[in-house]
Amino acid sequence: MTHQTHAYHMVDPSPWPLTGALSALLMTSGLTMWFHYHSVILLFLGLMTNTLTMFQWWRDVVREGTFQGHHTPVVQEGLRYGMILFITSEVLFFTGFFWAFYHSSLAPTPELGSYWPPVGVYPLNPLEVPLLNTSVLLASGVTITWAHHSLMEGNRKNMLQALLITILLGVYFTLLQMFEYYEASFTISDGIYGSTFFVTTGFHGLHVIIGSTFLLTCFIRQLKFHFTSNHHFGFEAAAWYWHFVDVVWLFLYLSIYWWGSYFFSINLV
Repeated sequence: MTHQTHAYHMVDPSPWPLTGALSALLMTSGLTMWFHYHSVILLFLGLMTNTLTMFQWWRDVVREGTFQGHHTPVVQEGLRYGMILFITSEVLFFTGFFWAFYHSSLAPTPELGSYWPPVGVYPLNPLEVPLLNTSVLLASGVTITWAHHSLMEGNRKNMLQALLITILLGVYFTLLQMFEYYEASFTISDGIYGSTFFVTTGFHGLHVIIGSTFLLTCFIRQLKFHFTSNHHFGFEAAAWYWHFVDVVWLFLYLSIYWWGSYFFSINLV
């Protein structure tokens, strides 16, 4: 066994990138089968393999960073740059959806009745459930910052308490979003309005679920004393991601719920 004379982490060969890619293929194919043929077997298989891959890959990363000491300051710097690039790619991902919305709403075609929202579409009231959802996510942004400051100060009890509150607020947001979808008078097939609304809010909801999973993993790790005030990038990355989800929702609420639905419908009636 050779002695390592540098601060970088030479990652061992791992099967998880391959199984992760294959599970993603199974999930997307399963969604297609579910939408068109009402068969969920392939979708469940994809979700199961993705969950197993996620668990085992994160297990290896935790082992390397927490127990084997591979996450040196130089490695952590690289991880930070990687997370920044990942969030940047997510910003561009949502930019495409906002572009589609503004392209359709700022110059409605005659097929839409030449105004927005289109004829026959009754948008959700932004002062009801959407406003509550906004308050919930803003509150979660405060609690995740509280958790971070508590961790930096070495206050483990407050850190766990704030992190648990953040997770519960994320779950509450998801339940409210499901209730909103159930109560909506339009569907994803109701033209460009339904498409942009459900695709944008749906992908944001998916990111909330992913972020809640990140935070739950951090909560379990903190129960096992994995984080210290100077070694906690796993939590820091999850907090960055959660703040990104917060900011996207603010733009989404102001654009799609408030400006795109409520403002125009009042001024055109």
